[in-house]
Amino acid sequence: MVRTSRIYMENACYHIVSRGNQKQFIFPHDDDLEKLLSIIRKYKLAFKVKIYSYCIMGNHYHILLDPPDIKALTKLMQGVNMSYTQYYNYKYNKCGHLWQGRYKSYIITKNSYMYNCVNYIEYNPVRANIVDKPESYKWSSYCGRNGLSQDLLLDQITL
Repeated sequence: MVRTSRIYMENACYHIVSRGNQKQFIFPHDDDLEKLLSIIRKYKLAFKVKIYSYCIMGNHYHILLDPPDIKALTKLMQGVNMSYTQYYNYKYNKCGHLWQGRYKSYIITKNSYMYNCVNYIEYNPVRANIVDKPESYKWSSYCGRNGLSQDLLLDQITL
């Protein structure tokens, strides 16, 4: 079956979701979450992608990003998911696929809806009943975006 090409839209962002295969738990320890964040930082810098929001859950993660072009988006996601898979398989003595198919990408226009997407991403742990308040969840951009902590992964939102 042929995959359809991803659509690139100028002056738009992408809400990316990547889920573990069969919804398996792929971030069992804090150092695994730290590793994913460091991998994302590495590829963000390499491909000059802006990141406005993120949240890492137990079996998936969300990122709202702004790539300079479609190639940067695909290369970033290929690098992030491949690098984390290699790390995970080595650390936990596993082999094979870690991710459930290819990542999902939703085009988000740079307007007020973009803030709705940011809130959707950062309130994910609240909706999942993991925490009562988004600022209580360590693995999202909420605190960094709201000035409660420093987050070097984030870029300033510009509309």
